[in-house]
Amino acid sequence: MHVLAGTASTPLAEKISRELGNAPLGIPFTKRFPDGELYLRVEGDLAGEAAIVVQSTRTDGDLVELLLLEEAVRAAGAGRVVVVIPYFGYARQDRRFLPGEPLSARALCRHIEQDADAVVTVDLHSSETLRHFTKPAFEASGIPALARRLQARPVDLLVSPDRGGIARAQRMGAALGRPWAALEKKRIDSEHVELRFPTAHPPEVRGRNVVLVDDVIATGGTIVEAARLLRHEGARSVAAACTHGLFLRDAFERIKAVTDEVLATDTLVHPAETASVAPDIAAIVRQAIPA
Repeated sequence: MHVLAGTASTPLAEKISRELGNAPLGIPFTKRFPDGELYLRVEGDLAGEAAIVVQSTRTDGDLVELLLLEEAVRAAGAGRVVVVIPYFGYARQDRRFLPGEPLSARALCRHIEQDADAVVTVDLHSSETLRHFTKPAFEASGIPALARRLQARPVDLLVSPDRGGIARAQRMGAALGRPWAALEKKRIDSEHVELRFPTAHPPEVRGRNVVLVDDVIATGGTIVEAARLLRHEGARSVAAACTHGLFLRDAFERIKAVTDEVLATDTLVHPAETASVAPDIAAIVRQAIPA
C-alpha cells in the first residue's frame, strides 16, 4: 500500500501514511509550464500495489491535479486506487436552481471515479452526493476528530449556528456527553445573518463554556454573529469548531477576535488549531482495500 500526496493535502497524507502502519509516502514531482499548465510525475514502482491518493479540491487547480494524479498512478501500474478527497469542492451545487445550471457535484463525481476503485470524502455538503458515484464511496465525519480535541478543554454546551446543523450538534454532544442547542438564523445576504435563541426552549448560556459547531466556515459571518450573541448572553468562554476551515479573506481574524479558540480539522491547511481526521480516514481506507 502506498500513499500519494497531492499538493493541497500533503500534511494530511503524511498523517494517513503513519496511521496505515507507515505506508510508503509518495510526493509527486510537479511544476508549471510557461503557459500555466501543470506537469506531474509519480516516481517509484506501483505495480500491483494499492495506491491511496489524497487531495482536497478547494480550487480548480487542485481538481486538475487530482485527475492527473489518478491517471498517473494507474499508468504506474497500481492495482487498486482509493481516492481520498478531504474537502470536496464543487459539491455544494447538488441541485439546479435555474435552468441551464450544471449539477457540479454529479459532474465531478463522474470524472473523479473514472480512474478510482473507491472514493473517501469527509463531511460533504450533502450525503446525497455519494449517490452520484457508481463505485464504492464513503463519507468520514469530522465530529470524532473535533471531539477528541475538545476533550482537552472544558465544554458545557454545544451550539449549532442554525437548525440545519442540529444533527451535527447532537452527534458532538453525544461524543462529549454534553447538551446541545441550535440557534435560529435569518440570512440577510451572503455575508450577513440575524441570529436568535429559540423562543420555546432557550438554552442556559450564562457562565457556561460554549462551543459553536459547524461543517464549513467560509466568510465567518454566521460564526461571528453567533459568538457575539453568546457573549452577550454571558457565556464564560466561546470556541468555534468546524470540519472544513476555508477562512476566506479576513474570516479567521474576525472569528478569533470574538472567540477564545478556533478549531478545525486538517481537511484543509489553515491557521486554526487542528484536529486530525487521519485516523478516521485510515479506518475507512482499510475497509475499502480487501485484505
